[in-house]
Amino acid sequence: MTKYRLQTIIFVLTSFMLGCNEFIVVGVISDIAKTLSVSVATVGYLVTIYATVFAVSTPIITVLTNRFSRYKVFMVLMAVFLLGNTLSGFATTYGLLIAARMTTAVVAGAIESFIIAFANDIAPRDKRPILIAWISAGFSIASVIGVPIGTAISTADSWHTAFHIISVITLITYALLAWLLPRHVDQSTGSVKEQLVFLTDKRVYLAVGLNLTMAATMYAYYTYIRPLITEGLGFSVSSLNWLLFILGIMSIISNRLSGTLAERDGLRVIPWFYVADIGLLLLLPMALDHAFLGFAILLVLALIVTIAGAPLQIHFLDVAAESYPQAMMLAAAVNPIFFNVGISVGSATASILLNHAGLKSLSFGAIAYAVISLILVVVLNREMAKRRQLRSTNH
Repeated sequence: MTKYRLQTIIFVLTSFMLGCNEFIVVGVISDIAKTLSVSVATVGYLVTIYATVFAVSTPIITVLTNRFSRYKVFMVLMAVFLLGNTLSGFATTYGLLIAARMTTAVVAGAIESFIIAFANDIAPRDKRPILIAWISAGFSIASVIGVPIGTAISTADSWHTAFHIISVITLITYALLAWLLPRHVDQSTGSVKEQLVFLTDKRVYLAVGLNLTMAATMYAYYTYIRPLITEGLGFSVSSLNWLLFILGIMSIISNRLSGTLAERDGLRVIPWFYVADIGLLLLLPMALDHAFLGFAILLVLALIVTIAGAPLQIHFLDVAAESYPQAMMLAAAVNPIFFNVGISVGSATASILLNHAGLKSLSFGAIAYAVISLILVVVLNREMAKRRQLRSTNH
């Protein structure tokens, strides 16, 4: 097996580890609430807090460490992540769990942006979209394998044990990264101001807004996927793991399709997916009275709700390579940064709606974000078409 293939596998494993850590709370939300004697809605705010810290810390770390050895900074970040996840496993109070989750959130976004930057450096150009889609798929694989297994471990033993297992995976990943990562890569460095100018480009801030609302659309209902399946659709707790597994499989397929779209200028067809999102979310409250119809809608949403992920990541990297090479690390970071801002916004919206209007109201918050996404992607496509026309005129 070539070194490139081994590096690809370890990048996906790193993404899987990050996904397990971030999303495991969704699978064990009821168990944490019971163990720590807090409400399910209160535990739901752990998702919001994690995503908020992730979003705030990632650009700071990414911009300020750009002039240091990428390899050395990355390995330090991984060590901090290991510490935070291990503390989560030993948490016995809600306050301690918040502190532990914040510790991992501080570095998780930077770790993700670093592996995307490494992938962008080592991958042949024609393989970038698929590699980046597979890195994103690590999160989906975590939901397919990690979250259901974490839920099963939590049910059979304790949610603490699930976090300890993630720490073991992190240690293995750390050793493999130390062995396989390139020690020296070409780094175009710039001042903080020179890097941040990247965000002022209309092609970037429109895509940033789309990335944010895409995540908010999903997490406006997915934050409470467990009660949606068990209390809303009426499926048994014993069938929950299988249903989460099926949803995760659909997410992996979505990531693969996302990579295929990225190879073919996929942003042009994304508006149609948001039209479908809006239609399905409008049907969801009525479908909650029909178990299999409701779950079928959740399956299709899992396939299409975040399908713009890989096209957006490639879009950011291409804009940086063309116009802002000094901001390549920031370009690798903006997708995970603003996706997690979107998670924070979406999960907070879900918590508010759940507390005040119940499970059937969750999709209405998601619809609002899907409509904004549709508007943003239409405007972004018009801007890109205008740029292409201008370039062809100049030539």
